[in-house]
Amino acid sequence: MSDTTRRSPVRKLILPAIATAIVFAILCSLGMWQVRRLHWKEALIAQVDRRLKETPIAAPGPGQWKTLDLAEADYTPVTVSGEFLHDDEAHLYSSLMEPRGPVGGVGWFVFTPLRTDEGWIVYVNRGFVPVEKEIASTRPEGLTTGRVTVTGLMRRPETPGRFQASAKPTSQQWFARQPDKFAARSGLPVESVAPYTIDADATPNPGGLPQGGETTVTFSNNHLQYVVTWFGLALALVGVFIAYARGVLKRRD
Repeated sequence: MSDTTRRSPVRKLILPAIATAIVFAILCSLGMWQVRRLHWKEALIAQVDRRLKETPIAAPGPGQWKTLDLAEADYTPVTVSGEFLHDDEAHLYSSLMEPRGPVGGVGWFVFTPLRTDEGWIVYVNRGFVPVEKEIASTRPEGLTTGRVTVTGLMRRPETPGRFQASAKPTSQQWFARQPDKFAARSGLPVESVAPYTIDADATPNPGGLPQGGETTVTFSNNHLQYVVTWFGLALALVGVFIAYARGVLKRRD
């Protein structure tokens, strides 16, 4: 038997070995990426847990907006005083399955612009209302008048998902918190509206609605299972290649 004939089965392993090495490297890189994401998510959760225990600070005004890191400031406890503009409510669709208060299910979060003592405006998520209480006139007791002080959590704006429903052009029904678009729809001066919103705390509103204090501060953290998945696939790939290589070498013998 010639050397070429003896080597031919081994040569059959060259391309599969290269392909296996490439895919193995890709799977491992995905696994390492998920490890980094896991560390980032754990740090974020710890940061938010610490932040929720901090003393509220004054809500940032226009002089701070340009330099404000909205992602970093998310969930910061703040306080602000002013007067609600109830005629310009915006309603954010929600399915509140685990409410802290007595009202839950399908409904809306009520975002009401607050004209602050300084004159600028910030949208306040006053809380949740059921579907039948979306319109402000159905809950007149909760339409607080005069100067109020709101304490809550600063929240960054959201970008609607690709497959998310769009806001209705003739209403104030929304599916992502977008204070600039809320303001534009109501005809408020966008340049005077804060780039963030505030989720009001659980201080009861007259009549019980809107139901505040319903901010979700839990984070999904599935990165560990993704780490196991990607590295598990990498190991499985190696096992498949080893089994294949053994079969090729046995046929050579």
